[in-house]
Amino acid sequence: MELRANKLMVVVPCYNEEEVLMETTQRLSALFESMIKENKINEARILYVDDGSKDKTWPIIEDLSRSNQFVCGLKLAHNAGHQNALWAGLVESVEWADAVVSIDADLQDDENAIVLMVDKYNSGVEIVYGVRKERATDTVFKRSTAQGFYKMMSSMGADVVYNHADFRLMGKDALKCLLSMPERNLFLRGMVRLVGFSEDCVYYDRRERFAGESKYPLSKMFNFAIDGITSFSVKPLRMIVGFGVFFLVLAVAAIVYALVSHFNHYTIPGWTSLLISVWFLGGAILLALGVVGEYIGKIYKEVKKRPLYFVEKRIRPV
Repeated sequence: MELRANKLMVVVPCYNEEEVLMETTQRLSALFESMIKENKINEARILYVDDGSKDKTWPIIEDLSRSNQFVCGLKLAHNAGHQNALWAGLVESVEWADAVVSIDADLQDDENAIVLMVDKYNSGVEIVYGVRKERATDTVFKRSTAQGFYKMMSSMGADVVYNHADFRLMGKDALKCLLSMPERNLFLRGMVRLVGFSEDCVYYDRRERFAGESKYPLSKMFNFAIDGITSFSVKPLRMIVGFGVFFLVLAVAAIVYALVSHFNHYTIPGWTSLLISVWFLGGAILLALGVVGEYIGKIYKEVKKRPLYFVEKRIRPV
């Protein structure tokens, strides 16, 4: 098998991950040594991207870079968000690496799946998705909301891989195409599907987080879902037309009922106009304005073209 993955970079976004960095480094370093020994890769690096952490994440990264040949780092000047931090790591990696893997710092995603990803890349596949076999480690609420998210994305016309988050391998050519996209509103698991190239999946069992706490509470998950839908589908805008027709029919029925009641003296003064104007039309207008507002907000962010992040410090691969 041809050794295409001569240099492998693993990008790890970090936000307040001081509790997991030592263990993560130990696991990935052992994996790299094994892969180099088996001649699957020649060189490898871990690129930790500190997304404006408030704990000791960056000092630990600096210490690790001095004691471990595999570790390099990127410190962002402020908290830019997970997707922007991951993007920063991809930008930093693309010139050095032949293949880039993205994975979360807690290693709930099985790092051993990287071996299978590299095997598929060496066999000619350009993009390899890490896909969860099941969601046994999730709570019932987390499992149901996650599955609902993927189904909703699919129904809205967005092309995403079911049960895949941001654990994936991309070759240099595919990564350069991804980085050429000018979006400011990043939803990477959807953007990668737009790149094309040959692709495949590796299936793995997701583990419990071994330390720390999740950086994706319900509010962030909800906002992420909204970003994903509005970044890759105009179906909500088209649904407004359907809602408009629906509420128009209800309004006509309500008008007929209200007028009949009015002329038969079944109503009190003002009731008819209140029913027609507020109950139906008010709700329909607010709903339409809310959906349109989401898209206008994205246009507002795109046209400003502000940088996604600023780099404060770098520890480059050697």
